[in-house]
Amino acid sequence: MPASHHPTDHTIPADGFIRVRGAREHNLRDVDVDIPRDRIVAFTGVSGSGKSSLAFGTVFAEAQRRFLESVAPYARRLIAQGSTPHVDEITGLPPAVALQQRRGAPSTRSTVGTLTTLSNSVRMLYSRAGTYPADAEQLYSDSFSPNTAVGACPRCHGLGTAHEVTEASAVHDPSLSIRDGAITAWPGAWQGKNLRDVTAVLGYDIERPWRELPQADRDWLLFTEEQPVVEVHPKRDRVAKPYKGRFWSARQYTLHTLADSQSEAQRNKAMRFVESGPCQLCHGSGLTRAALAVTFGGLDIAAFNALPLSEVAEVLRPTAELAEPSAAQSRVTSGERSEVAKSIAADLLSRVEVLTGLGLGYLGLDRATPTLSPGEMQRLRIATQLRSGLFGVVYVLDEPSAGLHPADAEPLVQVLEDLRASGNSVFVVEHNMDIVRRADWILDVGPGAGTGGGRVLYSGPPEGLADVSESVTRRYLAPRAPRDPRDPREPVGTLEIRDATLHNLRGPTGGGADAGGLDVDLPLGVMTAVTGVSGSGKSSLVGGVLPAIATSHPIVSRVVEVDQKPIGRTPRSNLATYTGMFDAVRQAFAATDDARERGWTAGRFSFNVEGGRCEVCQGEGSVSVELLFLPGSWAPCPECHGARYNAETLEVRRGGATIADVLGMTVDDAAEALADLPAAARALDALRSVGLGYLRLGQPAPELSGGEAQRIKLATELQRARSGHTLYLLDEPTTGLHPADVELLTAQLARLTDAGNTVVVVEHTMSVVAQADHVIDMGPAGGDEGGRVVAAGTPAAVAAAPDSRTAPFLRAALGS
Repeated sequence: MPASHHPTDHTIPADGFIRVRGAREHNLRDVDVDIPRDRIVAFTGVSGSGKSSLAFGTVFAEAQRRFLESVAPYARRLIAQGSTPHVDEITGLPPAVALQQRRGAPSTRSTVGTLTTLSNSVRMLYSRAGTYPADAEQLYSDSFSPNTAVGACPRCHGLGTAHEVTEASAVHDPSLSIRDGAITAWPGAWQGKNLRDVTAVLGYDIERPWRELPQADRDWLLFTEEQPVVEVHPKRDRVAKPYKGRFWSARQYTLHTLADSQSEAQRNKAMRFVESGPCQLCHGSGLTRAALAVTFGGLDIAAFNALPLSEVAEVLRPTAELAEPSAAQSRVTSGERSEVAKSIAADLLSRVEVLTGLGLGYLGLDRATPTLSPGEMQRLRIATQLRSGLFGVVYVLDEPSAGLHPADAEPLVQVLEDLRASGNSVFVVEHNMDIVRRADWILDVGPGAGTGGGRVLYSGPPEGLADVSESVTRRYLAPRAPRDPRDPREPVGTLEIRDATLHNLRGPTGGGADAGGLDVDLPLGVMTAVTGVSGSGKSSLVGGVLPAIATSHPIVSRVVEVDQKPIGRTPRSNLATYTGMFDAVRQAFAATDDARERGWTAGRFSFNVEGGRCEVCQGEGSVSVELLFLPGSWAPCPECHGARYNAETLEVRRGGATIADVLGMTVDDAAEALADLPAAARALDALRSVGLGYLRLGQPAPELSGGEAQRIKLATELQRARSGHTLYLLDEPTTGLHPADVELLTAQLARLTDAGNTVVVVEHTMSVVAQADHVIDMGPAGGDEGGRVVAAGTPAAVAAAPDSRTAPFLRAALGS
């Protein structure tokens, strides 16, 4: 159905729409569309079709721009601002909040508690309602935070990890003398010579081997806090004049470098001379002893923060559900049974229950955010917004079901419905058809990806999508008939895993110190899917245990982890350079008659080195434009107009195209243009086979999603020459993929397996699990209640397991 014609829905008033006119962001083709407010709207379409460009790049970006226009120009400079969207007009647009799958800067100081702001309430609970030791003064809430000056442990400065300099860490070769560099922790070059000369003036023997020096001398040189200043008369340099030299012990110098050096290289070097471990003063909590002496429910705040959220709720419940206090009790202002305690505990409990309802009950408040998956991060943000009480806001969510087990999808839908019921609009970019079916409205973008997409094919209630023949999504929205079962592949060997104890992995009895580690057998030469709810131990097994032990197996010659980390962090890294095809392209241009006449080699056609590149933009293709009170932006280079190369280089053509034209081609277009280059053609065929035909060869790495980066790595493996038996490990490879793209990916995983390799995938998409030869189901729940193998065997065998939370969803996928 064209975007300009919407199904009649009498429940939506005429003014109840956000009206978008002339949207041209990225690949959108002058889109006009009306999107209803106060509804759950699912944006669907294949990967790269333009749905995120519409939801985030247009609707949210314009809402953010309008908000920032209301901010004072001076304050606006302090806020990270996006670019102005390419759109003619948007009317009826409320304020918007985006919840995208991204990580902030990794910091161990950022935790589940700080991200959700629950830590603020927990600190207040301990400050106002905690049980203090006799005669102890009441502490302010800041005293219970390791991130404040008053709360941080004085030894580890709130990190919980202490760096200690020992004789073994500072002196790597005790047979050397001080002159020969025995104290490895001291700096090199002239600074090290200065310290050795100062040591000699202080009367210490710098010629004897370190091990022969008295222990008292060694301890002083390594650990003293004194810093004597002496006059040094250089003996071996007649030109140098006497100077005043200050002594630094090895410990002082190393810790000073770690704390104050601005050079990351220097700090990394200093880490080689320390032994790191839990701080002995605060036992790894990062807090002062005074804060750790206060308890609530018999727990200090460090033990409270370490509990899974499901157990936190049980600790809070008795206080939160106290009967209304009597007149005498209401005058009590502190203690666990006070009115203050009841109020804080009740608020905390209601917020924690939102998180446990989203399937996050296995997380602890002290869990560092860099260890969370993007899906977990987003669900934490959703829960925080649910409690914010905002009204009339548009929430734009990027695949909230990513990384979510099917059993946890229902609580997620409930949260989305709660946001809608609170008077908000919920726009969801989503590939999970179970979520899409529950939406009030579907906006399908396509039909293809890249230049083959960018049109709104349908905008209306879910049932109407079935009539849109162009839509790829419609095939998957209706329940599908199960595939015919296929015969599983026969294993060529077994990788035996015994007594694995990483994170929550444990033996079949579960719990207790004598439970033992996890024992599981992984068949080789087949495709294995590892399933289970979030936090059940899947990634610990596949990403932690398997790589460490697989290389010792006689059959396995190589282990490859195909993850979702970026293929590069700068715009200079792109699809063509990562896959290696650009080398073949540059050599082909250097082999043209025009290039040979000029004496140019393949290096001339690199945008990373002088010669062929544009020197104005240094081969970037764009230049940064800084505006004082407006958002800074990138503009095409005024010299090369985005081509990256200088005019002389662009005079050389191959098949009518310049080197810049080739970088601007999509994978699909390049497959035809570069068909005569075997190395490039092989890489392009592999990229198309994993559904990446819409990407441009020169597309900068930072613009690629995690799922796209993972599929590029997979395509790079697909084009490799086969040698030996490779174990491929993939963690949720279908994240961010439309069901049509999932089918493409599944076919390529089967291709890798059929080539004589082993493929192991951590997966929640049941259509992929149903196509596996072997399934290992972890659980039964997350955190301390997980870490065990609930069921293992063929998909049909696991689907019949009575204790598996995966079983009913796998049965549905198998049609049994």
